[in-house]
Amino acid sequence: MSVSRPHPPRITGLLVSATAVSAGLISAVPAHALTGPEAAAGQLSSVVKLNIGDEANSRACTGVLVDQNWIATASSCFAATPGTPVPSGKPALKSTATLSDGKAIEVVDLESRTDRDLVLARLATPAAGISGVKRATAAPAAGSELTAAGFGRTKTAWVTDRLHTGSFVLDTADATTYAITGKGTDAICKGDTGGPLLNSAGELVGINSRSWQGGCLGSPDTETRTGAISVRTDDLTDWIQSVRALTPGWKGEMLVQAGSTLYQGIRLADGSWTGFTDVQSKAGSIGGVRTAAVAGINGDTHVVALGGSGRLWHTIRKADGTWSKFGDVNTAAGALSDITQVSTVSIGADLHVVVVAGGKVFHTVRSGANGTWTPFHDVADAVGPIGAVTSVATASVGGELQIIAVSGGKAYHSVRHTNGQWAVWGDVARAAGATGPITSVAMAGAGSDAHIVIATDNGTRQYHSIRYGNATWAPFADLKDYLGTVTARSVAAGTVDGELQVAVTTVDDRIVHTIRHVDRTWGPTAPVAAGGITGTLGAVSLAGTL
Repeated sequence: MSVSRPHPPRITGLLVSATAVSAGLISAVPAHALTGPEAAAGQLSSVVKLNIGDEANSRACTGVLVDQNWIATASSCFAATPGTPVPSGKPALKSTATLSDGKAIEVVDLESRTDRDLVLARLATPAAGISGVKRATAAPAAGSELTAAGFGRTKTAWVTDRLHTGSFVLDTADATTYAITGKGTDAICKGDTGGPLLNSAGELVGINSRSWQGGCLGSPDTETRTGAISVRTDDLTDWIQSVRALTPGWKGEMLVQAGSTLYQGIRLADGSWTGFTDVQSKAGSIGGVRTAAVAGINGDTHVVALGGSGRLWHTIRKADGTWSKFGDVNTAAGALSDITQVSTVSIGADLHVVVVAGGKVFHTVRSGANGTWTPFHDVADAVGPIGAVTSVATASVGGELQIIAVSGGKAYHSVRHTNGQWAVWGDVARAAGATGPITSVAMAGAGSDAHIVIATDNGTRQYHSIRYGNATWAPFADLKDYLGTVTARSVAAGTVDGELQVAVTTVDDRIVHTIRHVDRTWGPTAPVAAGGITGTLGAVSLAGTL
């Protein structure tokens, strides 16, 4: 039968009063049946039991880890007053999650959906050693058999610490919910709210929200309906990934310019990526984007973009995911004509910006203390001319700014020391070996070393070198064994948790990514799922944030 109309009553959780406990009204009989069977030992280790509220008025729910920091569950579990919306932020009631290994961890943050009974709840400390549930990205077909799991009441027990499962059939689906019916006598009871609904592959497709509770202890004997409503999660991959990106800790920040649009995505610690966000939709229109660069300062992502009118703009994506409005860099640091490229890097809390304008290299600093900008100055005044510059890259190494400028297809290197003095240009080919004409260059600092990545010969060859802390250079090494055979439009390099990450946009509109680990080995190159990006790929930029 279809239970999409009428909707079952909301069950929110199992309410346990201190009076009932002291009076012996809570059964201690071992549970035998969600009303389904107990989960086998070690099965569904990602499912957690939630206790919300104090001893006088506690509420029990179920949830499931999506990773070691976040639990997916029903937002109604956290409502201070049943039926009221649950805002994002710290839970109104003290909340604790008990993991499958018996460890209890406090819930410290909530990220709520406004369109369905769903919340992601962050743990105070990671659930070490327990993997998150696999998540489905497609809806199950009508008639599919699904499994629900929970720590709620059973046929015979009011309170249980044993996880139970039940079998259900998908009746109908709409944009945000599934209507399901228990097979046989299986039903979802109080306390099962927030528990996972899984497909035949064990992937999460939904979170249990409300049910008729037929056959559950405490339900009227006349209630036999086993229908329930679960909220969908299969269509929320981008949202879940964006919430996971709020977790404190190292992340890779990528900017990709495509056509006249700029996109931002995040690589999480487990190697997965968020979707890519249109930066102008968050920070305001700057008349299209020609190129851009990214830098991380603690948990903030700084973006400097060249707008459609030829002016530079700056915005910040805060650690909480909010964006500031674009501010005009040229108004603050001085007007420049014919800007063609920009590179950014953080040194401490300061943002260093180096641009190519009219074939010359200019430098400015945004103070992390007060947000003010120094005036642009021509770097050639300090280090001498090298001809018309076409590309530039920057790195932070030991508190000093290192830059590479490309002129006539050749790379030149300089250092801005901590006292503000610049070293004269050095010919990189003399130190690291000759290559074909350079079309794209990137840099990243790691410890006392600067890593340099270049694309040459119209992008058909890519090389890597290191300028060590003692000012010697490693010979350029071909990256073909790591990147494969690609033709690069743009290369990017960034340091994330001490490791070099490299990304390339290709002429066939792909993004590929690899990592050079601290042990000097290279990881496998993988494509970056460019979800949300449209248009011909152009400049790419990488940085790390905490």
